Amino acid sequence: MKTFAETEHLILREIVIEDTGDLFRLDSDPLVHKYLGNKPIKCLGKARTYIDYIRMQYEKYGIGRWAAIEKSSGDWIGWTGLKMNFEEEMNGHINYYDIGYRFIPKYWGKGYATESSIAARDYFFENFKGEKLCGLAEVDNKASCRVLEKIGLKQKEDFLYEKENVMIRWFDLEQ
Repeated sequence: MKTFAETEHLILREIVIEDTGDLFRLDSDPLVHKYLGNKPIKCLGKARTYIDYIRMQYEKYGIGRWAAIEKSSGDWIGWTGLKMNFEEEMNGHINYYDIGYRFIPKYWGKGYATESSIAARDYFFENFKGEKLCGLAEVDNKASCRVLEKIGLKQKEDFLYEKENVMIRWFDLEQ
């Protein structure tokens, strides 16, 4: 299993099939989905489908979301990292890399979003030279918007994401 990065508090490694139960626990939590369209998943099969998608990203694009493991406990606390968005057009944007994270609520407020996002940003700029890094957050998700700003992304535009009927804030940073 490949480790992409390590921070003071986290090990950021590839997501594997064995993470299906943990991913289900994360994405079935309504609190986690408050700013994600309020549609938590309801079965392990959805978690497995998402893991298969991430693993395809590793093979096709050399990058995908990472499992975040808390060093002090060894707990799987969520995912973080990078993703190539190649399928869905987002307000005129397609084929872009985005940085993101999603953590189990018990681990919120510990600085892990910023810590892991800095590691992902640095990994991106070391390995994807000349590409643009983007971040997206629901406008009302002030904490996520702040994390994207803290890691150096600049707010560019707000728009309605019609598929989920939510206002999205777009951030990006060119090398």
